[in-house]
Amino acid sequence: MYFLGFLVLYLVIGFGLSKITVHHEPDAAEEIAIYILTNGVHTDIVMPVKTDDIDWSKKIPYRHTKTADNSHNYIAMGWGDKGFYLQTPTWAELKFSVAFKAATGLSTTAMHTTYYRTMTESESCKRIMISRAQYQKLVWHISDSFQKTANGQFINIQTDANYGHTDAFYEAKGSYSMLTTCNTWANNTLKAIGAKACLWTAFDSAIFEKYK
Repeated sequence: MYFLGFLVLYLVIGFGLSKITVHHEPDAAEEIAIYILTNGVHTDIVMPVKTDDIDWSKKIPYRHTKTADNSHNYIAMGWGDKGFYLQTPTWAELKFSVAFKAATGLSTTAMHTTYYRTMTESESCKRIMISRAQYQKLVWHISDSFQKTANGQFINIQTDANYGHTDAFYEAKGSYSMLTTCNTWANNTLKAIGAKACLWTAFDSAIFEKYK
C-alpha cells in the first residue's frame, strides 16, 4: 500500500514538473543542428561527429565499434544504468537485482554511444537548432559525464552486449535512480545549454512533447 502510494505520488509530481517548460536562451542563433532520439523509452542526444569545436571520433574511436567504419557523420550519446545497458538486452531478461539497484541508486552508470551515417526527423527523432556557444556548453556537459583516465581519455567498457555494429560503451559518472534516470540526464543536458526542456522529468515522452 505504501509503495503504491509512493508510486502514484511520484507519477503525479513527475507529470506536473514535466509540464513546466524551462528555456533560458529562446533567442539563441541557429548555427548547429543537434537531435534528440528515442527508442520509445530512452533519450539520446545526437551531434555531428566533427565540428570546429570537437572531433568526437578522437574521443570515441571508430575502432571501439564492431564495424570500425569511419564513414558515419553523427554520434548519439546516452547516459544510463550500467546493469540495464549491459545485462538487460530485453525487458524479459530484466533481473530483480538490476532493477533494485537502478531504482535505489546503488549501481554504477555507463555512457552508450552510437554512430549514424544520417539523421532523419520523425516522431522519434527531432532536430534542435542551437548556437555555437550552446554547442560548446553541450560538448563540455556531455564530456563531463564520462569517467576519464589520468590523461583524459574516455574509459571504454569491453563487452559483447552491444546493441548493434556501430555502438560502444564507456564508464560514466553518477548513479542512476528514480530521481535521476537516463531521460533526466538528457533533459538536464538540454537545460544546461539553454535549450527548451522540462523543469524535471524521468520520461522521454515529456522531453519530446516540448518539440512537437
